[in-house]
Amino acid sequence: MGTRQICAVAQMTSTDDLAANLRVAEALIGEAAARGAVLCALPENFAFLGSREGAALAVAEALDGAGPILTMLRRAARAYQITIVAGGLPERTAEGGTRIHNCCTVVQPDGTIGAAYRKIHLFDVALADGSVHQESAQVAPGQEVVVADTPLGKLGLSVCYDVRFPELYRALVDGGATHFVVPAAFTLHTGKDHWHTLLRARAIENLAFVLAPAQVGRHNDKRVTYGHALIVDPWGNVLADGGSEGTGVVVAALDVALQQKWRRELPCLDHRVVGRAG
Repeated sequence: MGTRQICAVAQMTSTDDLAANLRVAEALIGEAAARGAVLCALPENFAFLGSREGAALAVAEALDGAGPILTMLRRAARAYQITIVAGGLPERTAEGGTRIHNCCTVVQPDGTIGAAYRKIHLFDVALADGSVHQESAQVAPGQEVVVADTPLGKLGLSVCYDVRFPELYRALVDGGATHFVVPAAFTLHTGKDHWHTLLRARAIENLAFVLAPAQVGRHNDKRVTYGHALIVDPWGNVLADGGSEGTGVVVAALDVALQQKWRRELPCLDHRVVGRAG
């Protein structure tokens, strides 16, 4: 692995049209590969973002199954020889029932599943703009912290609301993570004030690269998201920003040698006193 690796993060406006969303996602993966990316990250809910509570249950898949979501991801990974981080996809839970997992899934270039993280922190809030979100009504929380081996290095997996819990990212660093992925469908109301700040904070405090694919725009009469798919370096610099409009991918070359230099010069991770594993 070289010291500079090109990665891509996607920005989408997903709806309740599964087939249309998958066509867009596959095209974006192809664009990422054409631009030299070894890894492409898709946003949370890339395959399905509906307005009706519980609707995602009908399209949920098992990771070892052959449903349309996993079929597309495996096909695209093989065709483009690229690692795909599939944001948060609707995964059937082992016990079945009325809830799913919001699962961040790493698909390797040979089409196999390299890692899967079930979102731990669920978005149960009533916001000042009048919107109410009760993710736990349809999503079962995960329990495990997951670090995946990727062409970029050790990638700590998270999803959207997780970004507000810095202790998760400390645990990912303790697991060896040098990069984080934060696929999201951030609300417009919170995104305009918090999105850039939170992502840059997670990068700076851990001296880690942050890859944040995002949903953008109006999805239905109940949901508008902030956009601004970001790639942030370990010093907190924004290397790429997808903006507030439109579907596409943004790419950046990540300089791992520079990250290692910064971690040597500013060894704050070694200076931790409270909460360090071991």
